[in-house]
Amino acid sequence: MDPMVEPATAGVRVGVEACAKTFPGGVRALRPSTLAVEPGEVLALLGPSGCGKTTLLRLIAGLESPDAGGRVRFGTDDVTALPIERRGVGMVFQHYALFPQMTVAANIGYGLRIRGVPDEQRRQRVGELVDLVRLGGLENRRPAELSGGQRQRVALARAVAIRPRVLLLDEPLTALDAKLKEQLREELAELLRRLGITAIHVTHDQQEALAIADRLAIMRAGEIVGIGSGESLYRAPGHPFLAEFLGRVNRVARDDAARATGRVRLADADWPCPPALLGCQALLVRPDDVLVGEPGEGAATMRVARRVFLGDRVQLHLSGAAAPLTAETHRDSPAAVGDTVGVRIAPERWMPGEAGG
Repeated sequence: MDPMVEPATAGVRVGVEACAKTFPGGVRALRPSTLAVEPGEVLALLGPSGCGKTTLLRLIAGLESPDAGGRVRFGTDDVTALPIERRGVGMVFQHYALFPQMTVAANIGYGLRIRGVPDEQRRQRVGELVDLVRLGGLENRRPAELSGGQRQRVALARAVAIRPRVLLLDEPLTALDAKLKEQLREELAELLRRLGITAIHVTHDQQEALAIADRLAIMRAGEIVGIGSGESLYRAPGHPFLAEFLGRVNRVARDDAARATGRVRLADADWPCPPALLGCQALLVRPDDVLVGEPGEGAATMRVARRVFLGDRVQLHLSGAAAPLTAETHRDSPAAVGDTVGVRIAPERWMPGEAGG
């Protein structure tokens, strides 16, 4: 078994209390936000570019100060006024920020050296981390001699070598190609849980967030609009933005007549609208919740306009309704372009779109 590396203060709680950030000129990058990251939890800040997630991370790190009234706490300690070097945070950046002239071992041990950790203790801790991130045999190489994935591991090992109270990751996998990113996100998820350290991970990649984080905090326009596990937010988002941002959705509009009669109409089908969604002008449904089979009673009759084989599944683009519908079904689906199919959607799979006026 690989050795464990114990942070000095494992599992500290991070509390963000009514933190906002206004930059010179009046630009409001972050609206008043409150967030709790539980001890040892991995939380992803997820959202589109410019939503405020990096600003929030920088406030937690101490690289920015919140507007008056905002507080940041690590456990019971108020760290709002402390600079980054006194907060006990480790950071992993998008482009690693490794020292090019230093070896792998020297990069990992740099923070320990400047803190005056004795040579023997430093060598032992660096050795443990080299094994932990699976870089054995590469200790004497320099960053230019490593792959992108190996450099990312060095950056992570360097960040946790100082045994930080909180680990902050800012788009750590963005610079990697798609196949390597998929491999490393699984390794990163495993490593963070073995360390038991509280970690906050900024990303715009939904799959990365779902694979790595225990919970997601989804942001839009400078505010947090949803917090929860990836599965709960995906299955029951409770807000149209969350549904559309986290995964793919179809939108089925409802006209005045459909709303007045409490129905959902799709092509030639007419179904009762779930009671909780009666006031919605549109309903949302995910492609994997659209069931495609034989035409028949209770099914919407539609035509396969396009079939896309995606390896583990087949994506079908369906026509015949007011707006096209996308379905995702099993890889052996017999549906072919030009076929007429029956579409069914279970009532519990509908999600709220825009509310009615």
